[in-house]
Amino acid sequence: MNFRLPISPGGLWHVVGVMSGTSADGVDAVCIEVDPNQFTSGKPFRSIIAHHYEAYPASLRTNILQATQDILKISELTILQRALGDFHAACVSNLLKKQILPVNLISLHGQTVQHHPESGASLQLADPYVMARVIGAPVVWDLRRVDLAYGGQGAPLVPKTEQWLRGTSSSWLALNLGGIANVTVWDQIHLRAWDTGPGMSLLDLAASWWLKKTWDEAGSHATGQIDQGWIEEALQDSYFKRSLPKSTGREYFGTAWLTLRRTALEKLALNDRFATLAAFTAESIAHELKREGIYKDLKAWVSGGGSAHSRLLTELKRVLPEIDWRIDTALPQGSREAVSWALLGAASAVGETGNHPEVTGASQPLVLGSWVFPQEG
Repeated sequence: MNFRLPISPGGLWHVVGVMSGTSADGVDAVCIEVDPNQFTSGKPFRSIIAHHYEAYPASLRTNILQATQDILKISELTILQRALGDFHAACVSNLLKKQILPVNLISLHGQTVQHHPESGASLQLADPYVMARVIGAPVVWDLRRVDLAYGGQGAPLVPKTEQWLRGTSSSWLALNLGGIANVTVWDQIHLRAWDTGPGMSLLDLAASWWLKKTWDEAGSHATGQIDQGWIEEALQDSYFKRSLPKSTGREYFGTAWLTLRRTALEKLALNDRFATLAAFTAESIAHELKREGIYKDLKAWVSGGGSAHSRLLTELKRVLPEIDWRIDTALPQGSREAVSWALLGAASAVGETGNHPEVTGASQPLVLGSWVFPQEG
């Protein structure tokens, strides 16, 4: 191991992971216990100590969504970065009120507002300097761009953390239903992962249009009939024809994408619209898995906000009945990606690589992230 921080490798570390996902609904912060000497054995995770979630205020979320739609001016984007930096630091401060343990390091994801892997670019807004000043601990951030610099997608970066959390002794599938849906599959030989397409992004957008709400809680309006014709047309999108590796974001499966198909949806009854969107999300996941030959005799764990959407889960079981779908309850609801980010930050600190080139397409394994340290005085 090549330790990058002046932290003793002999004891356990307390590591904070801070994640704001593509749903753009708020920030999850966790503190976990990590054994820095166990990355080589594949078992660095010890336990979760605390979890805290804070929803974005409506005005801040509006600005984030405008950034994903290329609406903000550069000056507004610059100010948004600082506002997000302040919000993330406040969220971690509130997390740490739940515990009295010292923190060794913080791993900060930031808010993704644009992701263009075909151009080797991705933008996560955060301010590690504010975090380091407020919390007084080293901060690793900007973990995606080194993978992009070496020819990768910069995503997904969770496959190795899924192995560290779930083990490698049996086969499994992990589906995260955030704004974008991503899968990680381990068959005891190969580790595969990619973004399958929309998770909750389209359903949340529909809720803002037709319910005037941030989301349709538990999928309560997705009780109608499915328009299979609409789904078949939507599955003709070029994203579903791309080969791996691939990743995407809300800037693709967002307002512009759904606006093109809005008129056809609005011909349906309200509950039919939501049912159709839920079924489309499930069928897009099934399309991606079947294309890769992944659809039989697997135990699958579902996490993320979409795991609470009853119709979406029903549709997953309908289109992929051979897979044993289960809600992931091993970690607190909403915390898994933040836990993964904490592990990636700890891996960076010990000089352990965090990407998986076969997944992202990067030319080599890479130690991720840049470091910011608190100033004395």
